Amino acid sequence: MKKFLIPLIILVVVAFGLYNWAVGFNNTAVEHEANAKTAWADVESSYQRRNDLYSTVISTVQGASDFERGTLKDVIEARSKATSVTIDPSNITPEQLAKFQQAQTGLQGAFNKLMVVVERYPELTATQTYKDFIAQQEGTENRINVARDRFNDAVNTYDIFTTKFPGKILANLFGFKEMARYKSDPGSEKVPELDFNNNKD
Repeated sequence: MKKFLIPLIILVVVAFGLYNWAVGFNNTAVEHEANAKTAWADVESSYQRRNDLYSTVISTVQGASDFERGTLKDVIEARSKATSVTIDPSNITPEQLAKFQQAQTGLQGAFNKLMVVVERYPELTATQTYKDFIAQQEGTENRINVARDRFNDAVNTYDIFTTKFPGKILANLFGFKEMARYKSDPGSEKVPELDFNNNKD
């Protein structure tokens, strides 16, 4: 009887140890994944802040009866496209991030062109809305950069934890997938330079 009891005890101890390891791994992976999702939500929030800031300028420009409509239309369409591209935070892929980034870059480019045209309209640049935009624009771009960096940090922590051996075995069993990182365009780490003085002496 005793010779069967010892192996049974060893088996129970090993099974209990494996169970605790699996539970601990799962709970930590869930925590890291949740942190990465929250970090992505902060990225989207930062871009939403930019879109809201842009919309105040767009509204001001729309009120100018003699403004060049083609440029304004391009911005409105780019903004609509940028706000329609969404990402599932539970399955962030490189393709999704690339599509999101492309839409945001398109909006930024169209808006920069709009700002160059706006400078030709002193009645617009004199408005409080425009002045408020100038005051907030740089801070908004900095927030976006910080949020993207924090997202990448959170994803890095999650990916390291779920891909290191032997945790990778459990990650595959529990369905934890590698997350994509945000890859910026070359030079996009710099705050966009808007030429607000191109027509001034």
